[in-house]
Amino acid sequence: MNICSFLPSATEIVYVLGLEDELKGVTHECDFPLRAKEKPWVVRSVFDGTEPTSGEINQVISERLEQGLGIYEIDEEVFVASEPDLLITQAICEV
Repeated sequence: MNICSFLPSATEIVYVLGLEDELKGVTHECDFPLRAKEKPWVVRSVFDGTEPTSGEINQVISERLEQGLGIYEIDEEVFVASEPDLLITQAICEV
């Protein structure tokens, strides 16, 4: 089974369950256990590589949500290559 985790907490659970070898992709936020940082990023922030101000974050996120876009981006190449059988995710809460 191939697993992709879109949540840091789910990634931790996958490791606790001993399914590390089945975990084929994680998010840019998955940093525990430390080995999770070695997994390919399937999900990354739209701010990847930058440090925006809170005002810039608010503006970009508001615009993306108005356009029906998410606040994260999926790396389709990594996602397809991972051939996931199971995706672990959640709905985004309203802020």
